[in-house]
Amino acid sequence: MHNMTYQELFLKASSMISGTQDFTEQTVPKVAFMFLARGPLPLAPLWEKFFKGHDGFYSIYLHQHPCFSETMPEDSVFYGRNIPSELVVWGAPSLMDAGKRLLANALMDLSNQRFVLLSESCIPLFGFRTIYDYLMNSTMSFLDSNDDPGYNARGRYCPKMWPIINITDWRKGSQWFEVHRELAIHIVSDTKYYPIVQHYCTSPCFAEEHFIPTFVHMMYPQLSSNSSITWVDWSRGGPHPRTFGPNDITEAFLNHMRFGSTCVYVGNISNMCFLFARKFHPSALKPLLLLLSPLLLGIDT
Repeated sequence: MHNMTYQELFLKASSMISGTQDFTEQTVPKVAFMFLARGPLPLAPLWEKFFKGHDGFYSIYLHQHPCFSETMPEDSVFYGRNIPSELVVWGAPSLMDAGKRLLANALMDLSNQRFVLLSESCIPLFGFRTIYDYLMNSTMSFLDSNDDPGYNARGRYCPKMWPIINITDWRKGSQWFEVHRELAIHIVSDTKYYPIVQHYCTSPCFAEEHFIPTFVHMMYPQLSSNSSITWVDWSRGGPHPRTFGPNDITEAFLNHMRFGSTCVYVGNISNMCFLFARKFHPSALKPLLLLLSPLLLGIDT
């Protein structure tokens, strides 16, 4: 916790050293896991197993509703990890504001080199070491940025964004990004493009789906793999992806998420494209613990 205003926070985060050149030999680069949650963390027991035994290789940041007062047990990895938060409204720019707030707080720790945004309905698909190595061995960030001519993409563009943002540069992608430190600082430092998106991208335009994809496409396309590492099922259509319950959790389903796709990773074709997945109902916790526990505890085959 801190007493900085958000303007002070973003300014401070923007000034943080971007690279690893100032690390000492003893410094261990960490992954910042940033959880954007409405309230409780029903899948916390799964994440506890994931983080167990890996102290010093990760940081946790938790953004919850400012009126949510329930605290985690003192022996939980989530205990005391809340950042100063504000009210988040689905479909409003405040959702993107919360993501930037998490990113700025995580940048305060110079050892954080990778930053992944997650929700309370996300799960890890592999053990900690596998995910850590996957991220640290890549020089690219993982976020998608798509030029979609449809109503829910280019159709959300507001002509008043021109000439700062042209419709030909307007992109759409998943809110749930993963970025390395250099790109994280660029995102938090931006004062030119985000105010335009924040002002003109309001419901039915969703800033969290457009700002980072558009910004990265325009300014830093060479820093992104243009692919997400968070698996999600949009096959049913509508404004929300499919939510999975206990009856959906099978070994075949988990392996489909883990190895059922093809992508390019560090220059090679890989079937390991997704490290996380969503959305999972709290009732799915028990079968997830049963099937994922061996993986999360390090027995990852």
